[in-house]
Amino acid sequence: MTLPARLVSAVLGGICLTLAFPGYGIWPLAPVGVAFAAIATMGARARVGWTVGMVTGLVFFVPTLSWAGTDFLGVIPWLGLSVLQSLYFGFQGWLSGLLSRRVGWIAALGIALAWVVQEALRGRTPYGGFPWVRLAFSQADSPLGHLAAVGGAPLVTFVTALVGALLAVGARTAYPAWRKRRQPATGLPDATPDPAARIALRRYAVPALLLVGAGLLVPLPVDGPSARVLAIQGNVPRPGLDFNAERRAVLDNHARETLAALTRRDAAGAPPLDLVVWPENASDIDPVQNLDAGGVIQTAVQRAGVPIVLGALFERPDEIANVSVVYRPEVGITDTYVKQHPVPFAEYIPHRDFYRRLSASVDLLRVGMATGPGPALFEMQRPGGPRILAGPSICFEVAYDDLVRANVDEGSTLLLVQTNNATFGYSNESVQQLAISRIRAIEHGRSVVHVSTVGVSALIRPDGSLISPTALFTSAALDADLPLRGSRTLATMVGAAPEYWGGAAALLLLARSLWGRRSGKEIPLS
Repeated sequence: MTLPARLVSAVLGGICLTLAFPGYGIWPLAPVGVAFAAIATMGARARVGWTVGMVTGLVFFVPTLSWAGTDFLGVIPWLGLSVLQSLYFGFQGWLSGLLSRRVGWIAALGIALAWVVQEALRGRTPYGGFPWVRLAFSQADSPLGHLAAVGGAPLVTFVTALVGALLAVGARTAYPAWRKRRQPATGLPDATPDPAARIALRRYAVPALLLVGAGLLVPLPVDGPSARVLAIQGNVPRPGLDFNAERRAVLDNHARETLAALTRRDAAGAPPLDLVVWPENASDIDPVQNLDAGGVIQTAVQRAGVPIVLGALFERPDEIANVSVVYRPEVGITDTYVKQHPVPFAEYIPHRDFYRRLSASVDLLRVGMATGPGPALFEMQRPGGPRILAGPSICFEVAYDDLVRANVDEGSTLLLVQTNNATFGYSNESVQQLAISRIRAIEHGRSVVHVSTVGVSALIRPDGSLISPTALFTSAALDADLPLRGSRTLATMVGAAPEYWGGAAALLLLARSLWGRRSGKEIPLS
């Protein structure tokens, strides 16, 4: 296969992957994108495989991460992040080329495993990684998304990639025979049935379709005692980096929307509440040091009559803590969770002295965010109501498998995802994040309260289905019963094992491929 043909296939792969993710949401294009990317790398030498992998990555990441280049953040962070992430796709292209030097299911397995390895590395390096827009997170509406309950996001990625790889292997198997069957006189394809095409359909296309439907066999129960949850999206005065320039206005927005929702509930005779949740940065005024801000919150708590879990900032002499806190009627703050994974270069500057040599802009962030000691479990129960064990995650933490799983291991029956998307304007960042929360709900069989200052917010059932998703930059109150489940899914029990198994299998196939090359037994693709 010529390099120009590989580059065209790589570009098509990146375009299809872009369209598969929320914002466009055409999930069937994810395996199609994998297929084009696989065709571009199959049997490629190291330099070619890396190059076409990088091309796929750039075509995919530049538009998909465009929220990092909004008017509020600038082009440099956007392109820098996109190039960094594309380097992992370059590695994947190199690995896919090595693992697909033998035609058939072995090649397809190798390509799918390369995706798992790439995402495992991208989600851990550098500085804790950036596991955003993983292949699995495009499949919240797909039958393949159900597989998250069995093996988490890594299994969804693997099977989605395997479907695409099978399509690619089938196409590469049938194409040479199809070209040879042209009629000598006209140059047109022979109208008689093509045995090679039929074999490829039977061996690869049919199993690919069966894999897509396999997720429907996975049960996603939603039964259990329910809790009545009110989630508040208070909105901000304006989008952008200065979303909290009027910090008191943001706090007042959430308090005002809460009181209005409670008044509506009283007028409608709604059932009693069990919990109220406000988003990250609902109070960027430290409510402990600022008694006025604390009073606004406590007034809302007293009116609700149940705990409010809200996102706040605690100011310390040398750092700021991004926290989720529980306010209870008559008591005040009783529980606190500190964000465990601050975002590098946004919430703290790693290796500041080194990066200062590259740009003095690093000193614009003078005080970094604290790193929390570990997960927390918020236990709440009103008289006569259900016992709620809530596990909080703050903003980008929802994308990290281990952080969310730790909440379930601690015993949570409800997951809270408190976020603030105001910085990213009217971009696709918020719907991409919501899709991650949906996969987490399926993965662990838990309801999720996904609440943002500006949207998109939603209440999510344990099967990943949404209740009343909101619009961006509006005030809204989400009020619904959510199932509280304590049973553990297989995905929760096996934890990170699927990624380790995938990495081990990739190493075995890599050793097999290298041995085949040295022994002369390698079977090159046509």
